Amino acid sequence: MKLKIILTGATGMVGEGVLMECLNHPEVEHVLMVNRKHFDISHPKLKELLLPDFMNLESVKEELKGYNACFFCAGISSNGLNEQEYSHITYDITMHFAETLVKLNPGMVFNFISGSHTDSTENGRFMWARVKGKTENALLKLPFKAVYTFRPGFMKPTDGQRNVKSLFKVMVFLYPVLKFVFPSLTMKQVGISMINAVINGYSKPILEIKDIKELAAG
Repeated sequence: MKLKIILTGATGMVGEGVLMECLNHPEVEHVLMVNRKHFDISHPKLKELLLPDFMNLESVKEELKGYNACFFCAGISSNGLNEQEYSHITYDITMHFAETLVKLNPGMVFNFISGSHTDSTENGRFMWARVKGKTENALLKLPFKAVYTFRPGFMKPTDGQRNVKSLFKVMVFLYPVLKFVFPSLTMKQVGISMINAVINGYSKPILEIKDIKELAAG
């Protein structure tokens, strides 16, 4: 099965890393990256759709048809945001995008980048974890062919990535040590696991770090 993928978040570290794996993978035929702002990258498999407002999809519905996978990598840190603001970005926008796609492409596999320690009960102490959990739970109820939520921890960027924050650039030098201290992944593992989830499926819908590593290994 050749993959035709809609990808969000390419201007962030996770989205860019996943995009690089998609463009290099032989089973990926086409990628539509949906961005709020232009990302200067070109590839024969790649097309960009600029969408300043993800809550306004009516005018671009035709361009979102005909895809069999979505890799939703867009996201933001909760730092400096209250729960209402973070919920709008993390829950409202994600759900509006997913609910639109499932109507246009019901046979699609939807992959969502969540985070390690996400709270599936929606009642925990940490605001970001509750909101991520609420988003995961709602996505899993949508009638896609399949939904997988990925919960990575620290991720080592792929060589050549441009959208990497300074903190991560410093941590890359410490990765040989950190990987033995903290659960960690490479961006390559995250990207390959998302592709393999579409091609081969997985035994459960919520993937922790060990699951991501297992799926990436094939």
